[in-house]
Amino acid sequence: ELLTAALRAVRPGGVVLYSTCSPHLAETDLVVEDVLESVPNVTRVALCLVEGDEPSTGARLWPHRHGTDGMYAALLRRDR
Repeated sequence: ELLTAALRAVRPGGVVLYSTCSPHLAETDLVVEDVLESVPNVTRVALCLVEGDEPSTGARLWPHRHGTDGMYAALLRRDR
């Protein structure tokens, strides 16, 4: 609900960063997919959390690879 509200509140051309410390699909990509289906004129924007990694529309940090807590981030832009 917070992500949906943020996307409806941001001005056209604005971006919202959805971030969570969960690695579970139900709390990461599936949340973003549900919001994209319910809020019109919103697209994913590729981002890169770690220098040298490929940009992704759902970026992740892993404890065993990055020495951090597990993280997920998706950048969403309101187009109109």
